[in-house]
Amino acid sequence: MNLPQIVAPSKWEEAIEQIRIKEKALTRELDALAAARRRLPMTEVSKDYKFMTVEGRRSLLDLFDDRNQLIVYHHMLRPGDSKPCAGCCMFIDNVGHPKHLHARNTSFVVVAKAPVDEIASLANRLQWTLPFVETVDDFNSDMGITDGFGLSVFVRRDQNIYRTYFTHGRGVESLGSTWTFLDLTPWGRQETWEDSPQGWPQSKPYEWWRLHDEYSEL
Repeated sequence: MNLPQIVAPSKWEEAIEQIRIKEKALTRELDALAAARRRLPMTEVSKDYKFMTVEGRRSLLDLFDDRNQLIVYHHMLRPGDSKPCAGCCMFIDNVGHPKHLHARNTSFVVVAKAPVDEIASLANRLQWTLPFVETVDDFNSDMGITDGFGLSVFVRRDQNIYRTYFTHGRGVESLGSTWTFLDLTPWGRQETWEDSPQGWPQSKPYEWWRLHDEYSEL
């Protein structure tokens, strides 16, 4: 098996510093991109979409769980799927604890076309605890999902729901941490250092962070 070139420590430090310059530049670009997302227009979701859970039928508004932002991952699990999509399942395996998103008024839900009992079986097998529901109408296709996968972001004002963001393909593969998800949302991380429109909710960084079992009920 081939390995990288072996060099003296000083040469290694020089090489690392050159990479670090590029990484910092990329971080600044990603911050600017997230700021641009926070200024995206939104479009109203007027259909009354329904979803099936183990507790019964729920609406899209219900999936917000009384929070104001909602992230939906469109999983490729289909009815009778004997070989669930490895990529989708790897993605769910890498999603961080949802309590951190809840602390920023954001819910995360996974949806699929498979029946809810098959969803529950896979979730139990892979020890997933994220909300995972069956879409029973044309929600996926209306969101641009036919045979693939993707991720949608919604925000609500009272009973009105708006779609603010969508990505798929390689746009999904770098996601997983609380930070990467919040950077897709209209309100972002809601921290004072961010470039956000006037009136956006913000608090000081670090101060809202908790161990996930230390948050008050969110």
